[in-house]
Amino acid sequence: MARKGRGFTLVEMAVVVAIVGILAAVAYPAYLSQTQKARRSDAKTALMDAVSRQEQFILDHGTYTTDMTELGYAADPLVSQDGYYTVDAAAGACGAILTCYTLTATPVAAQPQSKDTQCTSLAVASTGARTATGTLGAGCW
Repeated sequence: MARKGRGFTLVEMAVVVAIVGILAAVAYPAYLSQTQKARRSDAKTALMDAVSRQEQFILDHGTYTTDMTELGYAADPLVSQDGYYTVDAAAGACGAILTCYTLTATPVAAQPQSKDTQCTSLAVASTGARTATGTLGAGCW
């Protein structure tokens, strides 16, 4: 006497699990890449705010500064709003903080952005030049 099956066989379940596994193996890295890309806006926002403050600082004091607390931030280096990056200032290509600077955003080590190999750091100079390190290079901007 034949039994009418109710439910799924082990083979059917194995096929479904295999398909879900393949989809997850493709989708998860793409998801991580997109979230890293979205978090880079945290660095860009912090850099642009620091640029604005540097320009106001030179108007007020006749020089740029490497001390982020002099720009009104709570700490040096500045920790970005979402906490994924730190931003610090250094003398620019001209070699003297008096006339030029470079602001660099670097991922915080304990945060997920530290695994972003496409854009390991983003920088902006007083000349307006935007650069980045990592496999994407200038494409980070």
